[in-house]
Amino acid sequence: MPRYEYRDVHPTAPAEQHFLSWIADLDREFRNPDPQRRSDVVRDALRDLYLAGPAAANGSPALRAQAFCFDPRNATLEPEYYGDVDGEKYAIRKPLIWFWMMFDRSPAGLNHWLGFRMRHMLARHVFKHCGNNVKIFHGVEFSFGYNLTVEDNCVIHKYVLLDDRGEIIVHEGTSISDYANVYSHAHDLNDGMIVSNMRTEIGPRARITYHATVLSGVKVGEHGMLGSLGVASKDIPDYNIAGGIPAKSLKVKSIAPPEIQEQARRAAEKGK
Repeated sequence: MPRYEYRDVHPTAPAEQHFLSWIADLDREFRNPDPQRRSDVVRDALRDLYLAGPAAANGSPALRAQAFCFDPRNATLEPEYYGDVDGEKYAIRKPLIWFWMMFDRSPAGLNHWLGFRMRHMLARHVFKHCGNNVKIFHGVEFSFGYNLTVEDNCVIHKYVLLDDRGEIIVHEGTSISDYANVYSHAHDLNDGMIVSNMRTEIGPRARITYHATVLSGVKVGEHGMLGSLGVASKDIPDYNIAGGIPAKSLKVKSIAPPEIQEQARRAAEKGK
């Protein structure tokens, strides 16, 4: 497994200078322990950040900082620090990823009708592949984007993490529920900078339910299901419903082909 040091990433020089100056100004203000004064400073800074107008670039320090942050060249994102990032592939996607993130944090991003269509358009530019009729809710995050495939008729619910440092393939008709995590990399137990990247596959027509986690290299089979809060450290066979930590097969779906039903029956008999 290769060892990856974190990369040193910076905004543009004018933005970096302003950010440091603004932080220093706030630090000086916050040295005054008076809660009323601190409240005034925080109120003004947040008002400037969220209510910036056209003159933001020439306004208060907070307004100017926000104006700088509208430019993705002045924003650094977590995947940029990873030593295994493909800098060229990520660079052409970063402006769209930054827009996606900021859109989701706006009132427009909480408008489902608009949000579904906006994210699907962006995903077709960012992902390795994004199929037809893909519905992505707000707050979904991914690592690189260029190692992520989402096939037709998939639904990715809110606040899902798709960590595609290795590769993730979400096959046709799959649903991933709120707050689920799907990983494609793992760290060495003794040296966290040693990273193994693997392919993780979900589906087709699989379900990853609320707050569940699929670990790197795992395959969730056709019509497979991972129950709420479950952690899949091993493959989930076709038509199997798994749950627990670590996840184990609990039953086979009634829609499974007869041969799979028979295998499950024999396994259950053997386990008695």
